[in-house]
Amino acid sequence: MKSSIESENRAFFPSAIAMLLACALATSNAFAGNEARSETVKFQDLNVDTPAGAEALYNRIHWAAKRVCAQSDPVAARGEGACIRKAEGKAISDLNLPGLTAYYQMRTGGHGDSLTASR
Repeated sequence: MKSSIESENRAFFPSAIAMLLACALATSNAFAGNEARSETVKFQDLNVDTPAGAEALYNRIHWAAKRVCAQSDPVAARGEGACIRKAEGKAISDLNLPGLTAYYQMRTGGHGDSLTASR
């Protein structure tokens, strides 16, 4: 009787390990196949040379970054904040607008990505 229990346990552990490895591979392949998400932020209606316009554009960029970086998986959601900061920094750097850059640096307390802008 004891030997049949031992053989069942021996068969269980290798199959459990195999299942865990299969799940890990499936998860990594699912994330590897994802393309970078993006969202277009329109701002032709704003005067970005004014503080109010720069603030409005920053808010649009911020909310777009939140939507792009949103994760439904609680484990993946841990990286949302870093994703949002990176997306904001890249968008603001790519736009290269002095007023927006100044607002972003003021908003982040100088802790955002090092940005320079000139017109």
